[in-house]
Amino acid sequence: MDKQWYQSLAEESMGGQLLSQETCLQLLTDSRIELLSLLDAAYAVRKHFHGREVTVHIINNVSNGRCSEDCNYCPQSKGSSAEIVAYTEKTEQEIVAEAKQAYAAGAHRYCMVYAGRRPSRQRTERIATLVKTIKAQYPIEVCVSAGIMDAASTRLLKEAGLDRLNHNLNTAAGRYGKICSTHTFADRLNTLKAARKAGLEICSGIIAGMGETAGELIELALMLRDLEAKSIPINFLLPIAGNRLKNVQNLSPGYCLRILCLFRFLNPQAEIRTAAGREYHLRSMEVMSLYPANSLFMDGYLNTRGKSRKDTLQMISDAGFTIKSDISAEELLLHETADAGDDDRAIPDLKSDADLHPARN
Repeated sequence: MDKQWYQSLAEESMGGQLLSQETCLQLLTDSRIELLSLLDAAYAVRKHFHGREVTVHIINNVSNGRCSEDCNYCPQSKGSSAEIVAYTEKTEQEIVAEAKQAYAAGAHRYCMVYAGRRPSRQRTERIATLVKTIKAQYPIEVCVSAGIMDAASTRLLKEAGLDRLNHNLNTAAGRYGKICSTHTFADRLNTLKAARKAGLEICSGIIAGMGETAGELIELALMLRDLEAKSIPINFLLPIAGNRLKNVQNLSPGYCLRILCLFRFLNPQAEIRTAAGREYHLRSMEVMSLYPANSLFMDGYLNTRGKSRKDTLQMISDAGFTIKSDISAEELLLHETADAGDDDRAIPDLKSDADLHPARN
């Protein structure tokens, strides 16, 4: 591929043109593609729409485990024997305290995640109250992931001031039945449509590494484009002990980066997030994910720990990026110390009770 070919990828994407199916397949499979040239083209698109900013998200597992769904990739599912810390729901005081901590740590968005198929009316009302409380006290955006939701529930959260609703598509429609039997792909898609109709921004992403084909990854990227997803987390399957689904396919650092570039070119204005599994699969090339992606999670993921907050901020700063926050990464680094034993931490490493309840410490 010559220099002009890579340049045309960026120009077409920035101009709103849709790359051909053939070109999309090349991005994922063609051995002639030079990775650095591909990343440079993806970065041109990222920089055009998002500059050099990295948007930091922090997750709060408001409830954890004891889930009725059988999603085979998830340690919280009823089919997993992973040794997670399970609890029904945190108190309002603890949730609000963690929002304060997230803001102080430089997070632009606080993500409240609930286990379970769908929230009851009572839980939805509690979520709405929490959103109002947090938004009144801290200048932070709030995203909620609470399972399958209908029009009435999404309207209630929109009226409460919720910024975004997360519900990941995870994998292509034709593959969904292989990873979950207790709900359908259509259930997830309908939740996103209800959120969009209510006026909420959509956050929806994928889990790569579950046996999907290159064509299925392209299908997902195009579907999220059609849905006008504002935020697209790209997760990479972690081989968590006890899960039914693990080690399905090898994800090399180069292939992970190709996936991120594909989603950037097809969703040029979206917030592309390098999400769960970035440390495990990208390894020494993790920082390169910030060239197509403009967002990441800090303080770990749903049930696995990531690298320390200090190392994450240092990576962002060393690469010449800034964070979308009232506090600069450099200022935050002055007050951060690496976790003991962080350098030799095994990943995936399940979160402890202390990790899941930071406001208690």
